[in-house]
Amino acid sequence: MSTNDPRRPDARRELPPLNERIRDREVRLIGEDGSQLGIVPTREALTTARDKGLDLLLVQPDANPPVARILDYGRFKFENEKKARESKKKQHIQDVKEIKMRYKIEDHDFQVKLRAAQKFLSEGDKIKVLTLLRGRELQHADMAINLQSRFADELKDLGLIDKEAKLEGKSVIMILAPLPSRGRPAS
Repeated sequence: MSTNDPRRPDARRELPPLNERIRDREVRLIGEDGSQLGIVPTREALTTARDKGLDLLLVQPDANPPVARILDYGRFKFENEKKARESKKKQHIQDVKEIKMRYKIEDHDFQVKLRAAQKFLSEGDKIKVLTLLRGRELQHADMAINLQSRFADELKDLGLIDKEAKLEGKSVIMILAPLPSRGRPAS
């Protein structure tokens, strides 16, 4: 692969201005404890960092003069990656679960579908409720819509209607979303 290949990002371009890669003549220096050390020439700041066995990182290149900080870059990078992993772990990607039923569903079967929907909503997932219609059943689409309205009423304490029940092709489709206060329990 060539160096101009768009599929392979140039690793040097992604690295932040660190140590010798800082091109500015002077920087506003911040010590490892967070204290302001004033505006100093970059060479002097770099020497100070090297004497302490640390790195000089340009944290605000757009400021005038740019702000540089003395720190252990390896530890800094590790902590940032750790924070990113933690925030990613706390994210919940909302799935759309599907529940299929017929409009002539028996009461016990309806309750089973309802329990599954309650579980999905309590986990913070959306639900796509499909009522399948075959042949002459298409003439009774209003009964399927009533069934879905009843389904939504049973779940009103856990979710709200995201998309009203309507006939699409040979099925009636409704989408329920979890209430905003609900969500996936913290794990």
